[in-house]
Amino acid sequence: MSKNSLKPKALILRREGYSYELIKQRLGVSKSTLCDWLKTVPFKPNKETLERMDRGRIKSSKTASKRKFLRINECKRVAKNELGILTKRDLMLLGIGLYIGEGSKNSDSFLQFTNSDPKVIKLAMCWLKKIFNINQDNFSMRIHTYPDNNIDQTLEFWSNLTKIPRNQFGKIYIDTRTNKITKNHNKLPYGTLHIRIRGLAGKYAKSNILRKILAWIDIVESYNFAGIV
Repeated sequence: MSKNSLKPKALILRREGYSYELIKQRLGVSKSTLCDWLKTVPFKPNKETLERMDRGRIKSSKTASKRKFLRINECKRVAKNELGILTKRDLMLLGIGLYIGEGSKNSDSFLQFTNSDPKVIKLAMCWLKKIFNINQDNFSMRIHTYPDNNIDQTLEFWSNLTKIPRNQFGKIYIDTRTNKITKNHNKLPYGTLHIRIRGLAGKYAKSNILRKILAWIDIVESYNFAGIV
């Protein structure tokens, strides 16, 4: 059977809603030929074609997800090898960076660290405990929430995460300002946590700790990075 004799069949199949790939499989005609024959034929995919397209999209999505998963795992493996074992000095420097971004820097005020990310909060508490030998009893917590947060669940969450009992949490502040941007509403299920230090004396007095942190920050910010950046 000549190729041209298949053109009428191809036209019928196309009008019935079949894709080039399905027509190619049925008639054995190349896609380039079908494109030439059928380019002016309106195409409305039928049920079989739509189901095939859906299966193709699902398969493609699964393949893409698998590739992404493998890339992420490979990046984690490389990152773990590059970092190696973190030392106490590494923790000190990491904490300085955290405090630059999220800490209170008013030398006449008090040491305070604020964040909404549970992992960052745990890291900050580890820094304060390991670097400054601060005990659990010296932590004083404040929670800042929005009207959409469940107060009891929020308090329970931060207490469980930090291992700080509820009696070391101050009054919860609920932000009810009507003129405040609401983009964070419903995005912060447990609001933000403010970590403060209390009841310290001597060289570990909270004012001395804050002054030391601010001195570290001054050194870091004044460091000459010209040979690096």
